[in-house]
Amino acid sequence: RRPTTRMYAIDDIVRKLTSYQPDADTALVRRAFEYADTAHAGQLRMSGIPYIQHPLAVADLVATLKLDTTSICAALLHDVREDAPDRTQDLEQRFGKEIALVVEGVTKLQRYQFTSRMESQAENFKKMLVAMSKDIRVLLVKLCDRLNNMRELEHLRPEKQREISEETLRIYSPLAERLGIFWIRSELEDLSFKFLWPDEFRMVKDRAEQRLKE
Repeated sequence: RRPTTRMYAIDDIVRKLTSYQPDADTALVRRAFEYADTAHAGQLRMSGIPYIQHPLAVADLVATLKLDTTSICAALLHDVREDAPDRTQDLEQRFGKEIALVVEGVTKLQRYQFTSRMESQAENFKKMLVAMSKDIRVLLVKLCDRLNNMRELEHLRPEKQREISEETLRIYSPLAERLGIFWIRSELEDLSFKFLWPDEFRMVKDRAEQRLKE
């Protein structure tokens, strides 16, 4: 079965970046892509598509937010340390300390998972994430990473879908709101709703579609 997931290309991301930052270092962005492409060679997403499509999708979202070249490169590189934690020094030598630090920050956030249903615990967890992120770009790249993962959540087991959706609804959606990125907050909430309360989601969706027809 052919994947229905949208496919991304580095040329499209470079075009999007230069549309709002004409003097962007596009050669650096392309080098980051080539490094990530080599690091993820042979890996597949749960959907069956090449793994490199995930960092490309995250970079596309980062470009949609009109973030800088450092953020785009960090988005492309954000998963390369998962299988090789000792890449930090290599990343710094190849791409500079700034990009390496943002990648390291995103990697650190990915190691933490929220499991409690208590509101007070959720609040503490959000504060911890913000405190851990010395650079706001770390949180922005992480939000884009979470959004892309939520868009592909249907390929995971139902219990994993619910676990990730719960965390998204309690942690990442409120973070997006605090950062003023309301379209990300809204999509994260809609996707979480879909997996946590599927029957209610279908009912609301059907009613909304009927209203649009009317």
